Amino acid sequence: MISTALLVVLAASASPLPSAIQERIAQVKGASVAVAYRDLGDPKDSLDLEADRSVHAASTMKVAVMLEFFRQVDAGSLSLDMAPVLTNQFASIVDGSPFAVDPKDDEDAALHERMGQPVPVRELVERMITRSSNLATNAVIARVDAKRVTKTLRALGARRMTVLRGVEDGKAYAKGLNNTTTARDMAVLLSAIERGMAASPASTQAMRTILLAQELNQEIPAGLPAGTPVAHKTGQISGVLHDAAIVYPPGRKPYVLVVLTSGIPDEQVARALIVDVSRMVYAHATR
Repeated sequence: MISTALLVVLAASASPLPSAIQERIAQVKGASVAVAYRDLGDPKDSLDLEADRSVHAASTMKVAVMLEFFRQVDAGSLSLDMAPVLTNQFASIVDGSPFAVDPKDDEDAALHERMGQPVPVRELVERMITRSSNLATNAVIARVDAKRVTKTLRALGARRMTVLRGVEDGKAYAKGLNNTTTARDMAVLLSAIERGMAASPASTQAMRTILLAQELNQEIPAGLPAGTPVAHKTGQISGVLHDAAIVYPPGRKPYVLVVLTSGIPDEQVARALIVDVSRMVYAHATR
């Protein structure tokens, strides 16, 4: 039986997708999983599983930061030609005290080797997404303002996703002041980007290109046929693994898939779950 927590709107004919996903999730003891699927070619074909539950966003919030950056470029308040000097000192949202990003905990440790040098902000935004650079993320947030990121999310219809701070703000983390999201809100964000509703055509194309260049491809892309284009962003902290994607199957409109997992201590188990959900959704979308 399908749980009442699973709200489904699928094409007129019955689909095995909801029960198949639930059965796969049930195989992982203690797993907490949220899924949102949107067929951008058929608004009647969508699926929400625990899609309104707020979870730690991990690095998926970097998509929202990128979006706000490009919106400010569109408005003329920021420039793609900026090249700020790279520093590793940021202010905690708790009391303004300084904190830094530990290179050992950063997916993009190479960027730390350029400390004190000017780095094009365009490159910082790219590395924030494609390599999930925490240092680049904090540098960009310092310029766009986290509060403005959240304001933009609300304007786009993402009601619960909140960006409060940069990465590794230990004092904020200790007080439970974390960036959060829902599967539904991530789907809203990616759908807005793909449909060109979030920024200018040039900025929309730039964001899509950056997301397509993602270098961390072990989750949703791994469940797709080889060569399928995927514009996506992963997120990971202890016990949490996410992926949020726009998938471009050949010969049809793209679809959005968001899978947020928590409560799974083994990273490989969580990853295999996301891969399997991706495979199921692709089979459904291309049937």
